[in-house]
Amino acid sequence: MNPIFAGLPTTIFEVMSGLARDTGAINLGQGFPDDAGPEDVRRKAAEAAIDGPNQYPPMLGLPELRQAIADHYRRFQGIALDWQRETMVTSGGTEALAAAILALVAPGDEVVLIQPMYDAYLPLVKLAGGVPRFVDLAPPHWRLTEAALAAAFTPRTKLVVLNNPLNPTGTVFTRDEIELLARFVARSGARVVSDEVWEHLTYDGREHVSVLSVPALRERSVKIGSAGKIFSLTGWKVGLVAAAPDLLKAVGKAHQFLTFTTAPSLQIAVAYGLGKDAAYFAELRRGLAAKRDTFAAGLTAAGFAPLASEGTYFLNVDLAALGESDDVAFCQRLVREAGVAAIPVSAFYAERPIATVARFCFAKADATLEAALERLARFAGASRAA
Repeated sequence: MNPIFAGLPTTIFEVMSGLARDTGAINLGQGFPDDAGPEDVRRKAAEAAIDGPNQYPPMLGLPELRQAIADHYRRFQGIALDWQRETMVTSGGTEALAAAILALVAPGDEVVLIQPMYDAYLPLVKLAGGVPRFVDLAPPHWRLTEAALAAAFTPRTKLVVLNNPLNPTGTVFTRDEIELLARFVARSGARVVSDEVWEHLTYDGREHVSVLSVPALRERSVKIGSAGKIFSLTGWKVGLVAAAPDLLKAVGKAHQFLTFTTAPSLQIAVAYGLGKDAAYFAELRRGLAAKRDTFAAGLTAAGFAPLASEGTYFLNVDLAALGESDDVAFCQRLVREAGVAAIPVSAFYAERPIATVARFCFAKADATLEAALERLARFAGASRAA
């Protein structure tokens, strides 16, 4: 068996979701919304499945979706893309990550990973033979600093994996932070794989800064988006890839031996959805920000200490303020005693994990969040009484 995978534990998402199922707990751990997604986009997929085509689409994706990707990023992020040479469709953002890392990392190459991080990054880097070097972010602000980057970059650095907005912290990196990273990339000659699947889910007027909008990174970066996150259709698994022609060609060669292509009905529907006007995306952000604010207020009233959430579906709680020192043990207790599942943020670290933050998903129905807050308030009250 491949030791990279044989040695991996069951993901924390499956562990906590399994406990939620077994105990009847409210699952605020795994990051998917209760919302069914926009009906017009879903209907477009249903119509396309009936009317066809349903045979293999082109390996790089249907031309109409690739054109829609270029048009969408021009409208919303000011990025000029040649759709024929700089766009590609994958079966989800994770497949795009796999294709990009396998294409751009050779055995022995050092890869800078910013942690806490999405749990697929490290196994993919190891599978490619890469040597990980970590940038550790810390609560409550989780910011990129020059000192942390300087400690991670070496003359052997070949790739950086960036997640912006950052899951699990809800951090939206500023233009200054992206330009700071760009200076290190330029000095090292590295390339960037930028996981931007949460690009439309930024709150309080914050700007999403794509790596492709930063001149120093434009020719050195692979940008990855996700229709599943954009349209709250996480099961669709349609990834949106943009990169300079030489990088896209390399990533495409890896993609052809992974999934090769993606269901044409979903591609047709996503192409339609990407053409939606700005009002749809503004309303999506407004609705999720309202859920975040309601949930944060309820947590505060119950005696918890929520941290700032600038983007994504997630809100974190500082457990140190509760006198807790082990986030895994806390989340295990929480699902069993309070009936609410959360994710310990230490699970998103490969080395030197913090152990005092728990992540909750607020992209749920209002009634679900209200019920969870009632349970959390009772749990906090009982803990204080004990």
